[in-house]
Amino acid sequence: MNEREKIKNLKRIVFKLGTNIITGDNGNIALSRVYALLEAIAELKTKGREIILVTSGAVGMGKKVLPNSGNHDPISLKQAYAAVGQGHLMRFYEEAFEKFGIKIAQILLTADDFSVRRKYLSLRNALNTLIELGVIPIINENDVISTSELESYKEYGVEVCFGDNDKLSAIVASKLDADVLVILSDVDGLYDGNPKIVKDAKLLSIIKEITPEIESFCSTASEGGRGGMKTKIAAAKIATHSGCVAIIANGNARDVVRRIFSGEEIGTIFLPVEQLSGRKKWIAFATNIGSYIKVNSGAKKALIEKKASLMPVGIIEIKNSFKKGDVVGIIDEQDVEFARGMVNYSSAECKKVIGMHSDEIEQIFGFKNYDTVITRDNIVIL
Repeated sequence: MNEREKIKNLKRIVFKLGTNIITGDNGNIALSRVYALLEAIAELKTKGREIILVTSGAVGMGKKVLPNSGNHDPISLKQAYAAVGQGHLMRFYEEAFEKFGIKIAQILLTADDFSVRRKYLSLRNALNTLIELGVIPIINENDVISTSELESYKEYGVEVCFGDNDKLSAIVASKLDADVLVILSDVDGLYDGNPKIVKDAKLLSIIKEITPEIESFCSTASEGGRGGMKTKIAAAKIATHSGCVAIIANGNARDVVRRIFSGEEIGTIFLPVEQLSGRKKWIAFATNIGSYIKVNSGAKKALIEKKASLMPVGIIEIKNSFKKGDVVGIIDEQDVEFARGMVNYSSAECKKVIGMHSDEIEQIFGFKNYDTVITRDNIVIL
């Protein structure tokens, strides 16, 4: 059985519908296209598949309702669009799925819902319960109170979680143990060059591993959406490292969902490369990474090659503050992040033991809960 044929039997599916699929050129919902997609998704649901839908479109719908912006702060205005548009978007989904006898639930998320483990576990339980009850969760980032997606930026020293719904869909797929992530956009898949520029660019059917060369094929964001192929490849990377198949396909293509799940060669399929434990998935893809531990070359080599724990002797610098139990990035001497881990000590405590041996920890603190700053079981190499 080839890799396409295996898709037929995958049970838990996360669909991501991009802005350019949900809306037409005039900014209204592309009714015939979206209804066709939802009908095919409903068919999968009636055949016993577990469906989760990540959607864009709230800001665009709100803008149609509130067309006169006046003199308002751009981010505040987009928050207002999201607040108004989200209700309209959910009403559309409710009316559409009701025709197939399917119930839906609205889930609005922020970065903290994933980065705080207690919240993440609570969210996971709620979503799994909805799925067991036969409900399709429809997920969007809560743009009204979380502006990272609206601003689309990386703050100095702080990597925001999702900046787009591509990454959000991948994190949802990762955290809910999905079997396949299907990203539907206005592109056919990943090409070995930008097809708008390179005449003989070829569509890549199967990707076994997302290498730097594969990442170099990405182009910029599509008009109307915030993401682009770069964010889709980043999403596929998260999904595949969580044991999930990822597919990027054109939502405008005829019967695209049915063709994908009949094993037809359509779009680009990314194969799983590694299966992380639940805890390591959370560590690897914890949403907000705002603090970093810089290590020397010897520590980097030990972490990567020997799967060692992080000892204080290998630490050069602590960047930003963190508490015990937080997830931090681990960077090398060139400030390149190569791992993430959950720390045993706070940033203030770590600063006191930089470059020291483990047996000196108790002398400095008056106690020693751990010999290591991060134990190897709580480290993920990126």
